[in-house]
Amino acid sequence: MQVPLDTKARKIWLFAVSLLFSTIYMALVAREFVAADLASHPELRSLQMAVRVEPGNASYHHELGRYLNLISRNPSAAVEEYKAAVGINPYAARYWFDLAAAYQLLGNTEAQKRALERAIEADPYTPDVAWEAANLYLVQGETDKALREFRVVLQNDPSLSLAALYLCWRITPDVDALLQRVMPPRVEAYLAFLDLLTSKKETAGAVKVWSVLMQLHQRFESWRALEYVKYLILQREVDQARSAWQQIAELWGLSAYLGSPNNLIVNGTFSLNVLNGGFDWQYRKQPSVVLALDPSSFHGGSSSLSIVFDGPGVNDAGIYQLIPTQPNTSYQFSGYFKAGEIEGAGGPRFTIQDLYTEKTYFESDDLKDAEFWKPVNADFTTGLETKLLVLRVARVPAGSPIRGKLWIDDFQLVQKQSGSN
Repeated sequence: MQVPLDTKARKIWLFAVSLLFSTIYMALVAREFVAADLASHPELRSLQMAVRVEPGNASYHHELGRYLNLISRNPSAAVEEYKAAVGINPYAARYWFDLAAAYQLLGNTEAQKRALERAIEADPYTPDVAWEAANLYLVQGETDKALREFRVVLQNDPSLSLAALYLCWRITPDVDALLQRVMPPRVEAYLAFLDLLTSKKETAGAVKVWSVLMQLHQRFESWRALEYVKYLILQREVDQARSAWQQIAELWGLSAYLGSPNNLIVNGTFSLNVLNGGFDWQYRKQPSVVLALDPSSFHGGSSSLSIVFDGPGVNDAGIYQLIPTQPNTSYQFSGYFKAGEIEGAGGPRFTIQDLYTEKTYFESDDLKDAEFWKPVNADFTTGLETKLLVLRVARVPAGSPIRGKLWIDDFQLVQKQSGSN
């Protein structure tokens, strides 16, 4: 349909209508601008004026409610503004939470619970919402509901996992219960639970959590696994440490780092990368000692370990390996070394000790005066309680100056057969 504009009156009429709509539109825009400007000032009078100018804006009612509750300390007035906000927009969980908090200050428990449930209905999967809901339930003594919301947190926000589990542990210090009711199938959550339990020396619980973690068949940072093995060793849980090491080897494809009846020493020829953890070789930086893999000189594989000594204060070379064994069992040990000119009293020596009691089962002669690869052999029998040995390169006498270079390679430890010499 076309409106003919062939008369002056019609043109004036159309202009007037257009001007009217433009004026109304500009008035609405101006009102919204004024209200927004007022709401941007965190002052009671400005917020109240913003609500009067734009009474249908839920966020303005919410901001006024927050001011009344947090600054003016008037929860009764805040409740009215929060109720106006949720009446306009019932899908904002934050509005319901703040309403629940105001009801809590007023001691209206039933109204608080209703508002809290509405907040969860509005946004049931956001971790921040679940975190606040869990803590409010915790204050109310609603522990089952708190645990339910903490599960949502653990499922969706790894950064809050440890804090959530600390609170869960306060509610229910029962590993089995928390595994069943709270833990989601997420690696990050189980690692946080493992950290919590190991920090509290809850070893039996940590073993249960590790077992479930392994059932997820998901890789994570390998250092976390090595730290768990280290924790078990420090707690003298050698059998559990061995079991964890086997699971780590399977999950990360590290079967070459498992000891065998043919050789209990892992990576005895230094042909593999040194993991510096678990039951592979480990090293600690020592003053006046430099360690390096040397592919140019070796005895049993494709490289050896070179050790350069240059100064005082050396107690050992800093390289060692933990070896699980059986109590009251005879073993045969062998290794090879080659040495450049080594200066200083005594020299470096291979030693094998019980890690926990420090009982020495073998100490070699000084590892020096060997231009070519030279073998070291020993037989020994472990004590009635010995389950973990440590093989290291010690400096004897400890602390005295020493200079020179040593190569070590081709280590082997096997259980001695009955009746063998």
